[in-house]
Amino acid sequence: MYDAIIIGGGPAGLQAALTLGRMHRRTLLLDSGEYRNATVRHAHNLLTNDGRDPAEIRRIARAEIAAYDTVEIRDAAVTGVEREDNALRVDAGGEALRTHAVILATGVADELPPIPGLAAHWGDTVANCPFCHGHEFAGRPVAVLNASPHAAVLARMLEPVASEVLVIDPAAVREVVGRDDGLRLHLHDGSAVEVAGAFAAPTWRVRAAFLDRLDLLRQDSGALRTDAFGRTSVEGVYAVGDIAQPDHLPGPLFSLAAALAGGQLAAVAVVQSLVMD
Repeated sequence: MYDAIIIGGGPAGLQAALTLGRMHRRTLLLDSGEYRNATVRHAHNLLTNDGRDPAEIRRIARAEIAAYDTVEIRDAAVTGVEREDNALRVDAGGEALRTHAVILATGVADELPPIPGLAAHWGDTVANCPFCHGHEFAGRPVAVLNASPHAAVLARMLEPVASEVLVIDPAAVREVVGRDDGLRLHLHDGSAVEVAGAFAAPTWRVRAAFLDRLDLLRQDSGALRTDAFGRTSVEGVYAVGDIAQPDHLPGPLFSLAAALAGGQLAAVAVVQSLVMD
C-alpha cells in the first residue's frame, strides 16, 4: 500500500513527489513520457531556470528526487483508477497498485487550428503564452492567430514587446512556412505576412482517458474542479497542474511556476490527510 501514487511526470507531479519524499511517505510516480511542452526547447518565466530545456528540468528533478528512498519513479502509463473499499486502485503496466491517495498530474493535450505548417513550429516560433515566449520576439512583428474577443487583449499585452502586432483570423491563413528569422504566413487572398513569431489559441483536453471511471466534477472550462489544495470531488483524489482549476480562479493556470506550487500544496494536503486518518 502506497501513501500516494502520482500520475504524471511533469513539473507538478515531480514537485509533489519531492515534497512527499521529504516527509518520508511511500510514494510512486508513474510517468507515461507524454508532456504538453514536449516540443519546447526553452522554458521561460521560471526563476533560476529561465531558458532551460524542459527535458533538462525533468532530468534534474528526477536526480534530486532520487535522494529520497521512499519515492519510486516508473516509466509507465496508467490504464485505470478506481476506488476500492478504503483505498484507491491504480492499474499500470499490467499491475494493480493500491494507495491511500492519488495525485493526478497528467497534463493536457493541445489541438491547434488546422493550418498546414502551424504544428511544425509549435513550441518554438508558434506559442500560446506571451509570458513564456513573448520576450523572444522583442522588437519584431508578431501575429495573433485568433478570431475570438480575447485576441484584442493578447494584442494589447504584446504591444510593449513587439514592433507590431497583427491580429489575423486563422481561417484567413492558408499555410505557415518557417524562415531563418521567423515565419511567413501565406493568406488565402494571395498575400503573405512575415513575422518573428505567432500566437495561436489551441483547444485542449485533459490527457487521461481513465478519468471517466472516477466521475470527477469539472469546471465549465473542462478542467477538474478542485479546492486550493488540489482536492477533487472524489475523496483521496487530487489534481494539479494544467488539468486543475480551483473555484476561485477563472480558468486553469497554464504555468510552470503554478504547476510547481500546485504539486507542493497537494502533497502537503496528502500528508495532512494521512495524519488525520
